[in-house]
Amino acid sequence: MVRVPPPGVYVPSPTFFKPIQGATQPEVDVATQSEHSVFLAKNGVHGLVLLGSTGEAIHLTRAERKGLLSGVRKSLDDAGFPDYPIMAGVLVNGIDEALEWLQDSKDAGCQWGLVLAPGYFGGAASQQGLIEWYTIVADKSPIPILIYNYPGVTNGITVTPETYEKLAQHPNIVGCKMSHGNVSYHVQVSTSPKIDHEKFRVYSGFGQQLGPIVVFNAAGVIDGLASFFPKTVVRLFELSSKRPIDDAAIKEARDLQYRVSRAEDYIGRWGILGIREGIYRVVGLGTVEGGRAPLRGRIPEGAWEEWADVMKAMSEP
Repeated sequence: MVRVPPPGVYVPSPTFFKPIQGATQPEVDVATQSEHSVFLAKNGVHGLVLLGSTGEAIHLTRAERKGLLSGVRKSLDDAGFPDYPIMAGVLVNGIDEALEWLQDSKDAGCQWGLVLAPGYFGGAASQQGLIEWYTIVADKSPIPILIYNYPGVTNGITVTPETYEKLAQHPNIVGCKMSHGNVSYHVQVSTSPKIDHEKFRVYSGFGQQLGPIVVFNAAGVIDGLASFFPKTVVRLFELSSKRPIDDAAIKEARDLQYRVSRAEDYIGRWGILGIREGIYRVVGLGTVEGGRAPLRGRIPEGAWEEWADVMKAMSEP
């Protein structure tokens, strides 16, 4: 039977790099990557997305990707988290190359592939074309896949609810991640009577949508804020998914959603560099030198301090 990812909070981990020491590009830091992954597992996060957009997979070689995935899997197993859920990003447009990434992900111990919609040609790619592309990939993939729709990096391509309804019928397509602000699409796909929601999970890429979409049957979020405030985001998910939900839980969920939504504005403003900064300052891992060009550097001096009140409200024991 095809395995479906569990509901919950997943973290789209940034890829950690060693400090730059005269090299053209910094080396991948698998040890710190693994330490952060174990930290998240210990703090209630339900799963990881490695080598997605936040993970800069497009900046890594094939050997680096395989080494990172297998290194994190081994570290989680050694730390007492065997079979911990890992989705591996697949960020290419060619079908054969996507299948190569998926095979490598399986070999490294990942259970699912999070496959970005092929957006090189932008609007020239029709919904029917997307259905054909994903169907071929799913037919041949060695692991189940999820549809990853991030219009911001795919020339504005948006997968429609009708396309999700058709692709959800494929036995090897087990969910989707929507990284856009169209809450209506989230709700339509999460509640569609044409989809078996025990077999097809809907995740948002935005924690500010967590409470509203989980109330309407979404499976959870794949959220960067949880990379340094995992307990708060997980608690919000637990409250939002509680059935039946009592007045006390609703009150706490409203308070947490407000705090999370405010902090998510920081992620929206500073993106991957902001996530790195947050992990460095809150968790004490990584560096603030950024990743590989063109994402080197850090957020401007004083920018973190501008969010002091917001981050204080998110503080965790």
